[in-house]
Amino acid sequence: MEPMNTTESPAVARHRLRLALRRARDHTGLTQQQVADALSWSLSKVNRIESGDVTISITDLRALLTLLEVTDAATVERLTGDARTARRRGWWDDPTVREHLTPGTIQLLQFEAQATELRYFQPAIVPGVLQTREYAEAILDYRDDLDPPTRTARLDTRMKRAAQAFERQDLAPHYLFVLDESVLNRIVGGPRVLAGQLQHLTELCDRQNVLIRIVPLADSVMAIMGSFILLDLDENEIVLYRESGFEDDIVHASAIVDRYRAKFEVLWDQSLDPAASKRLIQARAAELLSLLDRRPLWPTDGAAEADRRSA
Repeated sequence: MEPMNTTESPAVARHRLRLALRRARDHTGLTQQQVADALSWSLSKVNRIESGDVTISITDLRALLTLLEVTDAATVERLTGDARTARRRGWWDDPTVREHLTPGTIQLLQFEAQATELRYFQPAIVPGVLQTREYAEAILDYRDDLDPPTRTARLDTRMKRAAQAFERQDLAPHYLFVLDESVLNRIVGGPRVLAGQLQHLTELCDRQNVLIRIVPLADSVMAIMGSFILLDLDENEIVLYRESGFEDDIVHASAIVDRYRAKFEVLWDQSLDPAASKRLIQARAAELLSLLDRRPLWPTDGAAEADRRSA
């Protein structure tokens, strides 16, 4: 038997464990209420374990597996390992960090670190994982509801997300980004900050595992749906992170996840290809730099504008 992966995130282990327990209960034909009655638990406890809202102790897990007739030694050990990992604390559980983040963001941090493919859609601003420090600071400056400690914690967290994404030493996942063209035109932090951000995007475009595509304004009606991330995990499981205004959450329900996946595919098809998207980003950065009386970083020959008009 292989040793437990000590670098795996608690959220991923909890996700895998809850699916295994739900499948095992379905196999026995027991209802959640019957499980609760047999173990002298509340129905709420069973529901929260299967939904992944709470972790399960090793003692409770062994009792549950016995009831569900899961007796294979290797399977029991694997699920026990997942339960231990699910209860492990990470850097996001540090009180100086956790109290300033939403529950959805904390789960997102863990899923991002373990996903094999990630699809991001952002209709308004550059996604957090792609942001430069200056751009992120400007975004957080708009949040007058954040006190200084929360602002600092969220800025540091955003920078750590980027480091986790693009400085990983293990097998790098695939990143697919769809951005509305308006993102390139929204002067966040002023022309200099936005130009630096766009330069950073073009550098990321050169990574083999990163694809960035721009949805032209003419085709951006679906931008009203809000930003979201689809994260592919092991065993062909996908989870959804969605954000709207001041609210965010993680969604496991397959019907909702499938609907967002279909929407992403529509947006992907409507967007410029990666090469044309890069040219458009470069052209916008050059335009901003010209406003600052600086020499453009890239030559422009009108190809980017032609790409956008022909899309």
